[in-house]
Amino acid sequence: MFPPPPASFYGNVHPPPPSNDPVPVPPPHVPVLVHPVWGWSFHQEAARLRHFAEGARYVAVNVHYPGLVHHPGKDQDALTDEKRYPILKANVDALKPLQVGIAVCDRDGKSEAWEFNLRDFRRHSDPHDANSLAYLAGRGLDVDTFANHGIDAWSLGAMLLSYSGLIGPWRGLSWVTYTGAYHVAYLLKIVTGGCPLPNDVAGFVGAVRHFLGDQVYDVAGMAADCPKLPVGLERIAAHLGFHPPWNSPRLAAAAGVRALQVFRSLEDGELRDKVIRYRGLLQGLHH
Repeated sequence: MFPPPPASFYGNVHPPPPSNDPVPVPPPHVPVLVHPVWGWSFHQEAARLRHFAEGARYVAVNVHYPGLVHHPGKDQDALTDEKRYPILKANVDALKPLQVGIAVCDRDGKSEAWEFNLRDFRRHSDPHDANSLAYLAGRGLDVDTFANHGIDAWSLGAMLLSYSGLIGPWRGLSWVTYTGAYHVAYLLKIVTGGCPLPNDVAGFVGAVRHFLGDQVYDVAGMAADCPKLPVGLERIAAHLGFHPPWNSPRLAAAAGVRALQVFRSLEDGELRDKVIRYRGLLQGLHH
């Protein structure tokens, strides 16, 4: 079981009530600013995030993690949700996240993103998949620099849970991800201080609703139902005309930004009035 939120969970931030007014979709040629977050800038950027989050309407999350060390014994597509979940749980419980990207869109349609570089992972002692680390290194992620200058996941989780104003169903936010079962699972692990994930799918779904609410969407499943779109988040965003974010165009925050942009575009366009059918369906877990 997850521990209950602290008393400050509902008391530190007092945002205005959720609004049903439409949020304007920004033009795709306007790039989104990414704030890289290190140990020395954590408190400053946490305050910046909290201030921006007071007007939040949408949030996207992407987590970079060191691959998979537990694999299904057969084709995962043939597995039920109940059989997929133990593999997800085993990996998330065993591994340490490397980087967390949070992109936020406010009620005026303005977006900013934060990229939290985590210091807990050690390549010589912590389990990981070497190919996954090599892939991330090729995109610019340096786990050794993170170990020396990053922040710890516990501090990030405490900030997100009790200070940011983003966590909790009372906010009425829409949470967005791309192929998101692992991203959401790692976010739960972080905001609960490293607690193991729930023992079954029902417990996981309940935890997601408890911390994020019931408006959780996976852009991958939505895009798959739009035959004109290419495959892959970066290709989809480019196809729709979105520019890469500033400062960190290839890592976790950029993926969050792109997921948010694609979601907003589909919600306002091809999937207008149909988005609700994708609520709560996370690729990597649900069929």
